[in-house]
Amino acid sequence: MAAGSNVDAERNLQLAAAAMAREFAPVRFSPAYRNTAVGFEGEDFVNFVMGFRTSLGVHEVIDRLQHIEALCGRSRDAPKWAPRSMDLDILLFGDRVCDEPGLVLPRPDLVRRPYMLGPMADLAPGVLHPTLGVTIGELWARFDRDAHPMARIPLALAAPESAEA
Repeated sequence: MAAGSNVDAERNLQLAAAAMAREFAPVRFSPAYRNTAVGFEGEDFVNFVMGFRTSLGVHEVIDRLQHIEALCGRSRDAPKWAPRSMDLDILLFGDRVCDEPGLVLPRPDLVRRPYMLGPMADLAPGVLHPTLGVTIGELWARFDRDAHPMARIPLALAAPESAEA
């Protein structure tokens, strides 16, 4: 699961992390990274990746993610390439592979966007990409990081035990 924001980013990401910890505990968080906006001119984004186990189906998880995005001020009708108070995206859902309207798994951007792949490699380098057959760590080791630099930043994210409303 990827999280990103460029509107009051640190506050919104902390709010989303706490909500994710309440909803899907236990949740593990990668370090956070600052990077430039992709696809439009705007403030820098802050991104991180999180992982959790769930017995919910993928569409139920999507519904809960959209609720958390709304808690952070995201409107469902906001333009795709624009500033975001919160963007939560499923990158992998176990080893599920699907291509249906509104849902492609694994997320194709995962292997093209350093702000998704890098934090995922921090969090779960040994996870096997379900269609490429190599680990996330291997994909990150091969990635051209100079094309889209990121800077690791300190960001306190809620642990499941300390998440509060």
